[in-house]
Amino acid sequence: MEATTRVTTVSQLPLQNIPGTYGVPYFGAIKDRLDFFWFQGIETFFKSRVEKYNSTVFRVNMPPGPPGFPDPRVITLLDQKSFPTLFDIDRVEKRDVFVGTYMPSVSYTGGYRVLPYLDPSEERHTKLKTFCFELIKDNGRELFFEFSKALEESFLVWESSLAKCGTASFSTECVQFAFNFLFRAIVHKDPVAPGEASLGTEGGIYASLWTAPQLIPVTNIGLPHPIEELFLHSFPLPFILVESPYNSIFKFISTYATDALAKANELGLNRDDATHNLLFFLCFNAFGGFNIFLPSVVKAIAGAGPKLMRELAAEVKDVLATTGENKITLQALEKMALVNSVTYECFRLNPPVPYQYGRAKKDFIIESHDASYKIKNGEMLFGYQPFATRDPKVFVDPDTFVPKRFLGPEGEKLISSVFWSNGRETDEPSVGNKQCPAKDLVVTISRLFVAEMFNRYERFELAPSPVGPPSPTSLVTFISLKKKNTSS
Repeated sequence: MEATTRVTTVSQLPLQNIPGTYGVPYFGAIKDRLDFFWFQGIETFFKSRVEKYNSTVFRVNMPPGPPGFPDPRVITLLDQKSFPTLFDIDRVEKRDVFVGTYMPSVSYTGGYRVLPYLDPSEERHTKLKTFCFELIKDNGRELFFEFSKALEESFLVWESSLAKCGTASFSTECVQFAFNFLFRAIVHKDPVAPGEASLGTEGGIYASLWTAPQLIPVTNIGLPHPIEELFLHSFPLPFILVESPYNSIFKFISTYATDALAKANELGLNRDDATHNLLFFLCFNAFGGFNIFLPSVVKAIAGAGPKLMRELAAEVKDVLATTGENKITLQALEKMALVNSVTYECFRLNPPVPYQYGRAKKDFIIESHDASYKIKNGEMLFGYQPFATRDPKVFVDPDTFVPKRFLGPEGEKLISSVFWSNGRETDEPSVGNKQCPAKDLVVTISRLFVAEMFNRYERFELAPSPVGPPSPTSLVTFISLKKKNTSS
């Protein structure tokens, strides 16, 4: 099934000019960038403009912009009706817009434009996305098994750290287990195991170091404002800063991923091209996504309190008792309705990819809930996903974590309004669209994470979050983990 969303071209809503301004050339973009990162922050940046223009569609400059980056001018789409235009490949081109209005140098990916930067109209897109589908089909069981195995190892690390120090870093250990399970399952080699290309315990750190400079231009990492603006937000960072860790991961994949690279060869892909793409799939898409999303799941559940934790633990226990299983299986997961609802609510509130971009292929009409607007060929469209998935005209109490939101027939209807994968949750990825090929697998693994946590623990507590705006460097830290049927 093709997962494109058709945008009505003949609207019954009043046609209006798109509000907003880009300001004075160059300086208007700088002002918007300062508002985005410092003076307002991301949430207020968008909310204030929605209120100012009385519209969820408006013009603005998106960081990073000048002096070292391309044209920052975008048309912003922030509601459930207009946002899906970004999924419609008949109307928008997705070429070179994966992380923003700019594309990091191809030196970060071995000189290749990797899959996320390709438009479905390009032949390599079809081959590389097929490669992704084949990897998932061939390794789905291993991914499920290796995730549980790696998480079990992390349980022991957290419990030992709590016993010795009174605290245990979820975030730090997440880097280790996410990297390990992905590489064990797809490359079929433990990164820590001895060998000519062994990564030891540095694999996750290497992946994080390589990913960071590609995202830093659109990220606030908490350094003093002048330093970030001058050195991190104004010009692209050179690949040479992370060349060594990248080459180490590349060597590991090239040496051990024989099955995956043989599959790529069958699909007519150059081995070097396939290796760089496989590295990107594993380290940027999958590893990066889990390191963003899983901490947000832990924080959301902790914030909901002990009652939800007791209910999750009870559901896991009851399902396993009913199925006669002594471990979490795919069949058992399908029966865990609350686990499923909690997972979708986490995707709704904190989609791991917050931004979506696409360039209009032609003139067409777009609709918000209240008006219609003319989009011109060549204009850049942008959507801030967490705003669209908190649309008050679709979700009750949209900014609140509601664990049971997706339960029952009415709750299930809302699943189509969950966006995180470059498509609706009810759409299917295909070689002809840009939806994440691992969309279903990522949801399953995320549900497995929740189920495994409450198969082992009755509840947990986190250290208080640091004062101030959220930062990618903010750590999630356990201060207690109460195991089932124990007093510890």
